[in-house]
Amino acid sequence: MKKVTIVTLLLTLCTMGAFPATVDTINVLSEKMGKEIKTVVIKPQSYNGQDAFPVLYLLHGYSGQYDGWVKMAPHIKDLADYYGMMVVCPDGGFDSWYWDSPVDSTSRYETFVARELTTWVDEHYTTIPSREGRAISGLSMGGHGGLYLAFRNQDIYGACGSMSGGVDIRPFPNSWNMSKNLGSQREHPENWENYTVMKQLHLLTPNALRIIIDCGTEDFFYQVNKRLHEELLYRNIPHDFISRPGAHNGPYWSNAVKYQMLFFHTFFQSRKDS
Repeated sequence: MKKVTIVTLLLTLCTMGAFPATVDTINVLSEKMGKEIKTVVIKPQSYNGQDAFPVLYLLHGYSGQYDGWVKMAPHIKDLADYYGMMVVCPDGGFDSWYWDSPVDSTSRYETFVARELTTWVDEHYTTIPSREGRAISGLSMGGHGGLYLAFRNQDIYGACGSMSGGVDIRPFPNSWNMSKNLGSQREHPENWENYTVMKQLHLLTPNALRIIIDCGTEDFFYQVNKRLHEELLYRNIPHDFISRPGAHNGPYWSNAVKYQMLFFHTFFQSRKDS
């Protein structure tokens, strides 16, 4: 009776995640920027170095950093376990907006995240090294980054998302240090047109990317997210759009990431089974 109880307990502990995901904090060299960038890599408990795993690149918001997601939403480790995916959270700088800045040659975060980081991760971990095994999303500034990078790098990512994303920067010319990386809107209006998600939609064709967008109705980015949703509908671009009561804050994102990871898991499974 005692042996049965111990065996049952061990099985229960394993099922509940007694051996949870592991979190690596690493430095990845960006040759374009000439510096090492801290990055969190979450490996699910089933990661064994032999079987290839899909990867979700998860971006932080303005003034955040590489460990922001793990601190704010530690359950992403449990979700990585449950869905069998890796999660990679790079440092995107205080206010990079994940652009290759047209006015600051030292800020090359599109190149770093979309090219240098994905190459590094594929070389150092056992991943699915194709767009079928990669997705990207983020919150606020990172929500802009998730869509902006995926729309422009469809050879790298097969799915993308945004949570409370700044998907149209043009209504906010004095906010979040964006003029530092684009120049002022008055003097460089072309940059504010060319570097916003809303002006990347011509790059999309129906079903080329799996897209999920989520924004709370009390969020100051709600209207631009609603406009993006409507424009995607007009262009016949399939996507998921989630809107519910909520503001621009941690509790909303901690909840939103659950839906996003389910969405990306479904994408990864569909590509695996096809």
